[in-house]
Amino acid sequence: MTVVRADAVVIGAGAGGLCAAARLAHAGLHTLVVDDKGRIGGRASTEQIDGFTVNIGAIAIELGGVFEETFNTVGAPLDIRTPEPASSFFIDGKLIDVGRGGWSLLLGQLTKQASRILEKFADARSGNLPDGRQSTEDWLKSYTGNASVHAIFRNLCAAIFACNANELPARAFLTYFTSKGAFKRFGFCPQGTIGVWNALGTAIKRNGDIWLSTPAVQIHTTNGRVEGVTVVRDGQKVRIETDLVISNAGPKITVALTGEAAFPPTYVEQVRSRLRPAANIVINIASREPLISHPGIVTFGKTRRLCNMANLTATCPELAPPGWHLYVAYAVPVPALGDFDSEAEVELALTDLREQFPNFAQATILSIRVMRDDWPAQRSCAGYDLPRETGIEGLWCVGDAVKQYGNGGTQACAETAKIVTDAILVERARVPQASKV
Repeated sequence: MTVVRADAVVIGAGAGGLCAAARLAHAGLHTLVVDDKGRIGGRASTEQIDGFTVNIGAIAIELGGVFEETFNTVGAPLDIRTPEPASSFFIDGKLIDVGRGGWSLLLGQLTKQASRILEKFADARSGNLPDGRQSTEDWLKSYTGNASVHAIFRNLCAAIFACNANELPARAFLTYFTSKGAFKRFGFCPQGTIGVWNALGTAIKRNGDIWLSTPAVQIHTTNGRVEGVTVVRDGQKVRIETDLVISNAGPKITVALTGEAAFPPTYVEQVRSRLRPAANIVINIASREPLISHPGIVTFGKTRRLCNMANLTATCPELAPPGWHLYVAYAVPVPALGDFDSEAEVELALTDLREQFPNFAQATILSIRVMRDDWPAQRSCAGYDLPRETGIEGLWCVGDAVKQYGNGGTQACAETAKIVTDAILVERARVPQASKV
């Protein structure tokens, strides 16, 4: 077996893994990223379909916060175009732009109880939050029974967290909208989302490498410390010796690669019982006729499963051949945190699209991807995250199963990378490496 050495190994070239690797490489650690896929980006990558540049998962990149700060820190360009207006609601066939009026404008048009709901948002900003056991749906029922308001909250939960309002803790929902970025500023990459990952990849390669089509098959530990990773590269096993491994493959796969016996029993039990993978349905649509005029993302009101849709070519026309419009619609099944009939759920989403857009029949569906099980929209729903520490020295997890409470999306993954790499670098500064030999 070939043996190589690296200061750090990152398993998984998804959002959290690439952000972590770029930070470590920038800090001077020779960092090696391995991934079993043939492209970077993981569940937020991009593919080509019939001349269209189609994103697999994440399509909008939130600006501001840790994600953008990561690119600034490592000296990587962040090529994002922002739509204007960015967000609207599509209710009963009408677009409502809430860019100026926010929640007050939206809710004020729908329910007389708007002031009561807005008061609770104000309370949440002051730290007065539900205890985490009450669902968003039940919390909202305490203030209004308006069906349109409940539909909007359901679709916001679906769009951001890939779950239904009765599955998401109200504490997580309110935390996101009162103390996180809440997707106020976002945009699209004109190369597809993989464009932002390619920029990070270039930064990583200044002091490391990325091995694609190279699955990790074992994480090695001794006496509670990590000591290496075995991968399969070009059909041959390669052992990478290192005392630092960051897994972006999720806690479940991380435990499988290492073996349960290496971990504290409490951690293994958390992995077995706490994770709640969240599912969604991603529908990429090409159309000669415009389906909607709004240039950003629209969130729907009363629908069966459809939650939102992005108009990509209004901002990035190069994502489609000339004369075509490119859209991506998100739908979330019921339940999203349990088993469901994929075929039936997809049909409900398509029925919504036909109902919302009278000219949908002329459109072409480029792809329908059901993200679930071991390839989910989120490896664990917000409010059900595991710690980033694994109980094994030198082995960490990043990504959307170990998020800060109430966060979501690529921003949350970037935040996990910063938290983990900051802790690593502080410890390494405290303990000179020569003394560890």
